[in-house]
Amino acid sequence: MSDPRRSVRIVLEAVEVAARPGYAVSVVKCAEDHPGWSPPEVADGHRMVLVRRGRFRRHARGVVADSDAAVGYLAAPGDEERFAHPAGGDVCTSVTFGARRWHELAGSGPARPAVYVDARLDLAHRRVVASAADPDYALAEAMVELVGRAITQAAEGPTPASGGRGDDAALVTRAREALAADVPAAVGLFPLAELLEVSPYRLSRAFPRAVGVSLTRYRNRLRVGRALDRLEAGERELAALAVELGFADQAHLTRTVREHTGATPAALRRLLAGERKGAAPRA
Repeated sequence: MSDPRRSVRIVLEAVEVAARPGYAVSVVKCAEDHPGWSPPEVADGHRMVLVRRGRFRRHARGVVADSDAAVGYLAAPGDEERFAHPAGGDVCTSVTFGARRWHELAGSGPARPAVYVDARLDLAHRRVVASAADPDYALAEAMVELVGRAITQAAEGPTPASGGRGDDAALVTRAREALAADVPAAVGLFPLAELLEVSPYRLSRAFPRAVGVSLTRYRNRLRVGRALDRLEAGERELAALAVELGFADQAHLTRTVREHTGATPAALRRLLAGERKGAAPRA
């Protein structure tokens, strides 16, 4: 019979799916079944953890709490944490934040550590994981929604996510100009919001209200237009084109172009080349 006081070794596999200044997203797996508590570890930053499969127990701030698909948690710097997995392994999404980014998203007020995960928050969580190919816009917008929903229901006071509206039309016009000019700050949602001196929440929410589509979709529409210009000119190096236009890789370019046009870049190149050859000569 094994000694129940034996030391507990938690087997973790952590895969970082996105990392940008101020935040990182990882998928964390715990594969070992152990009912005992792990050795204490101290949180070194702000972190939000949501469970994708399984459940576990967390001891922090003198409180023992269960986490599962319906209840996640927020960790603050300096929290001493211990974990137990009496029901077996689990798979979680862990989002870590630098202090500046966290306060920008969550504010500086107190928040309860437990986060109730309703269906809308669950959907926002799934969108974050599915958006890893585009960490600067698709993932960033999904994360803004995720943190906004989580912190709004966990916070004990007003948060940046609960701020009011401003002049959406003027803001979106400035953002569109920056995107069209491809200014350096247009590389991502957060730097673009800083350039425009607004919160990422306001910028992200302004686009659907003013244009009818998300900021990510609008930005992708511009990139697809640039891709079509190049394909019409006979561009054949799709991998290089993907890098030049800011896609993760050729597959990401292909998926985005197909989503917006219904055809792959290769098919569009053939189509546009054929139409160019069939065009009437100019006078």
